[in-house]
Amino acid sequence: MIHLYTNEKKLIQNAAKGDRKSQKHLFDKHAPKMLSVCRQYISPVEIAEEIMLNGFFKIFTKLDRFSHQGSFEGWVRRIMTRECIDHLRKKDVFKFKDEIDEEKIGCDEDVQEDEADLPLHLIQECIDNLPNGYKSVFVMLTIDGMKHREIARFLNISENTSKTQYRKARLMLQEQVQQIRKQHYEA
Repeated sequence: MIHLYTNEKKLIQNAAKGDRKSQKHLFDKHAPKMLSVCRQYISPVEIAEEIMLNGFFKIFTKLDRFSHQGSFEGWVRRIMTRECIDHLRKKDVFKFKDEIDEEKIGCDEDVQEDEADLPLHLIQECIDNLPNGYKSVFVMLTIDGMKHREIARFLNISENTSKTQYRKARLMLQEQVQQIRKQHYEA
């Protein structure tokens, strides 16, 4: 019996040398999570799949640059996120506004509780309905765990703009959740 690669470092080294079996093993291991990452930023799923495949192409052509500092999955995730943002930039969908209108934004502490009892597909649908700027900042902060400073650097915006986009995303999500609840209770 042939022992498949179990040591990820060795697997990455072999994949960097062009070993197709090692590349396939890495792809099979990470593709489901990375499609999920891409899907958070991009809809429909077919476009997210295409971006994920482009991301893996970049990963396999730049695998020798992975320094084995930190997790491989984190490195792959960052590349996927960058691919998604680059795709959105090419479509010129980012429209950011720096000012914060505190009166309109209001308090958003209730949103997490409101979202908690919704089915996952409805939450994803609500996120998909956000404008791309709001959606990207929201996903980077809540899903990817980035800080506003990192998001600002990543998107080439100010930290205040990142905060504003996040707050507006939360407000829109809250409004969508309330609307879904209203439709559900009327039905």
